[in-house]
Amino acid sequence: MAALTTVVVAAAATAVAGAVAGAGAATGTGAGATPASQQNDGCFSTSGGIRSFQLQNWKQKVSRTKKAEFIRTAEKLKNQVINIEKDKHSHFYNQKGDFRIEHSMLEELENKLINSRKTERAKIQQQLAKIHNNVKKLQHQLKDVRPTPDFVEKLREMMEEIENAINTFKEEQRLIYEELIKEEKTTNNELSAISRKIDSWALSNSETEKAFRAISSKVPVDKVAPSTLPEEILDFEKFLQQTGGRQGGWDDYDHQNFVKVRNKHKGKPTFMEEVLEHLPGRTQDEVQQHEKWYQKFLALEERKKESIQNWKTKKQQKKEEIFKLKEKADNIPMTFHNKQENNQKQKEEQRKKQKLAVEAWKRQKRIEMSMKYASQLKEEEEKEKKQQKERQRQFKLKLLLESYTQQKKEQEEILRLEKEIREKAEKAEKRKTAADEISRFQERVSKSVSQFLNAKHGDINFQIQFSKN
Repeated sequence: MAALTTVVVAAAATAVAGAVAGAGAATGTGAGATPASQQNDGCFSTSGGIRSFQLQNWKQKVSRTKKAEFIRTAEKLKNQVINIEKDKHSHFYNQKGDFRIEHSMLEELENKLINSRKTERAKIQQQLAKIHNNVKKLQHQLKDVRPTPDFVEKLREMMEEIENAINTFKEEQRLIYEELIKEEKTTNNELSAISRKIDSWALSNSETEKAFRAISSKVPVDKVAPSTLPEEILDFEKFLQQTGGRQGGWDDYDHQNFVKVRNKHKGKPTFMEEVLEHLPGRTQDEVQQHEKWYQKFLALEERKKESIQNWKTKKQQKKEEIFKLKEKADNIPMTFHNKQENNQKQKEEQRKKQKLAVEAWKRQKRIEMSMKYASQLKEEEEKEKKQQKERQRQFKLKLLLESYTQQKKEQEEILRLEKEIREKAEKAEKRKTAADEISRFQERVSKSVSQFLNAKHGDINFQIQFSKN
């Protein structure tokens, strides 16, 4: 905008200077000037006018090119909006079914959005029409240039008014655009979260079914006797059955995001706000209830781990005791028949105990294998999610880098063009100033020569008159 103002000021100054020169020639000002000085003035004026005309033509050509490109882009986007609205109407509003109430709500929201767009369009058109009228007035004034300070001051005020109006309009549109960008980003995040959530439903259902089949094939239900399990394990399993599994009734996507944010804040209450940002479909009450459930889940899971560890320790101690009893029984001399019978009974009891211990150990192994397999599935799923997230992050960074590079190139090109225009305008102004200085100098020289010749002529007349007398 500053470059445009400079060009207009230079053009107006050139026109005013030309008008002043024409007026001086018509009234006979500077009659003592030599023909050479008039010829030089004409050369400078013609050269400056040609350069100014070429600059204006180049500027108009660039403006027309940008305007045509903008119009093509606007038409393309307009057609895309029309097609999207047609698809939307065919998928939502033309269907009759159980979701008619939701469809009517969408129609109401759409009508509000359309009215808002119409109001905004009318406001923008009004602002642009005002700027357009001011530019037309300025163009009309430039057609009838008057070499007066008041006229130049009036032109300057009109150009400043137009420039301020354009800058104000651009600033308002920039703020609106930034706000729309923020809303678009928030909406895209919510849509992405909902999309990933829907995808995770199908994925979690298939993986849960596979895990259940694998565990069922490896650990038959009829071989795991609930009565042989510790009370803490039974309490934990009962808690999971009553509250909806290891996610507390939530789907895997919501629960994993909840755990990730909670671990990030180390369980502090401040994590609630960030959880609600990551889970747009959940309310604050649901998150608080899930937090209470998760605290109890962690406590019961810790008790279960301690119980399993204690159970392993006791089983190992019993195994060692049985082994010691076996060694002791083997070392006792069998002297009497009744002792042999007692030994036989002890051996049978030992074998039974060993058999029970082995069966218990096998059951524990089955449980551990099933838990390990489920943990592996969970780790693989988390790893895949992290990789997908990393790929998306790298892709976004690539797009941002490309956009930044393109924007930087465009800014550099604009700055280069503005600098070139300023330099050309400054050169034209310097040429005009030099021409004015030369013209004034020639006038002063011509005036001095005329005075000198007049003085000489007077002396000669005086001498002739004196000689006659």
